[in-house]
Amino acid sequence: MTKAIHLNKPEPFAFERPYANFNEGSDVLLTIQLLEAGKPILIDGLYSNGLKLLKALKTHLQKRFTRKSFQDECEYRAAYHKLSNLVLIEIAGNKLALKKAPFIGWLEELYPEKSDFLLTFPQVQGLNSSWEWYKNGISIPVLRNKLHPYYGTYFPTRFDHLVQFDQWLKRYTGPKKTAIDIGVGSGILALQMVQYGFQKVFGTDSNPNAIVGLKAFMGDTKLSRKIELDLGHLFGKWEKQSELIVFNPPWLPSTNEVRNLDTGIYYNEKLFPEFFAEAKKRLLPDGKLLLLFSNLAQITELTKEHPIEKELAEGGRFQLARCFNKSVKPASKKTNRDQNWRAEEVVELWELTHL
Repeated sequence: MTKAIHLNKPEPFAFERPYANFNEGSDVLLTIQLLEAGKPILIDGLYSNGLKLLKALKTHLQKRFTRKSFQDECEYRAAYHKLSNLVLIEIAGNKLALKKAPFIGWLEELYPEKSDFLLTFPQVQGLNSSWEWYKNGISIPVLRNKLHPYYGTYFPTRFDHLVQFDQWLKRYTGPKKTAIDIGVGSGILALQMVQYGFQKVFGTDSNPNAIVGLKAFMGDTKLSRKIELDLGHLFGKWEKQSELIVFNPPWLPSTNEVRNLDTGIYYNEKLFPEFFAEAKKRLLPDGKLLLLFSNLAQITELTKEHPIEKELAEGGRFQLARCFNKSVKPASKKTNRDQNWRAEEVVELWELTHL
């Protein structure tokens, strides 16, 4: 019997009325003071009123944070996250109860049992962006067809590491019977391997939305027979050995200073030791273990420790076959953030084999 999967979705905002309302005639600075005092604000009238308030909130916080360092950028984001998530929107009949508001299909898809509730404005923005990506699809340089990422599923906005993996697959001459993709996400690495002739890819993810979304994306096509999925931590239920294991882990260590951690971006101290111990059991004697990583944590001074280098030096399980480094593309000129560290950042493809 298939186990029920409970999707990750924004939880309706729980707070007793009354709220302060914000509309076309409201005082912006007074409203920001109310937010800083912890009072929720309900957007009234036009949807654009919420956009106006959040824009003013960003301007207000930018006077306090320079955003010139990675740490200051993190602190700015944490402050914005805290205050902006007190800005609310009413949902009525699975639609935004505001004039000139966008239609968001996720409201009916994710809340079939609940039609009237409150969400924060950033949550609604996330749902809206996700709906547009899902509906219109996203072009990924290494895939033939557009990707339609499900809500709450990680997908990359930078492609350097995917291009690097694609180049590795072109050169790969080993067996292609099976592969394991750890943290399958929206399925890009698994789809790349299928494109290059792998007969079967076993994918895992601890995020239920990734599993539900990728299954829906594949439907009853040939892909659904080539890519088999399991909801679980690291290797999940896959016990059999494979000739190729691929892992694109989070690139930054979690620290006490960083808030609102996204598990697709930050890793804890147990992740890599646990992964390497399990990979040792599941990699065939002549198999290859591939990790896509970055030096971002080192150049932003979050840590001096590189978890893959540490494993090679101390783990006693794997040896380095090859490591490929690729400089990342400069940050977009549209961004307001100072990202000087991008000039030093490289994405890394580590190819390991059994000792």
